[in-house]
Amino acid sequence: MPAVQVDPGVFVGYASRTIFKFFRCLNPKRYAVRTLPGFKRTHNQDTAYQVWEEGNHPQLIESETVMRQKLDYIHWNPVKRGYVDQPEHWRYSSVRNYAGQPGLIEVIRNW
Repeated sequence: MPAVQVDPGVFVGYASRTIFKFFRCLNPKRYAVRTLPGFKRTHNQDTAYQVWEEGNHPQLIESETVMRQKLDYIHWNPVKRGYVDQPEHWRYSSVRNYAGQPGLIEVIRNW
């Protein structure tokens, strides 16, 4: 089956609306619904709230070297934040799978 190309902007917009509707339906007085409008940047005039942080742009990963750099960055984030001493100690990390240890979910590594 061929890969489907999706415009990241369309996906992000759809996901933002869906997430906000979910929180609003869950309980309109909850913290998430009350705080999302406060994250909105003043230059964003087309929406009343902001779900995603600005400045994140998808990148096409075209080599194994770049893929490993991205994985290392992700795996070391919990260490940099001071949550754990080693990436393998973070329960939700896929680094366990790459180290031959059991993880919470199966990770396909043959990219």
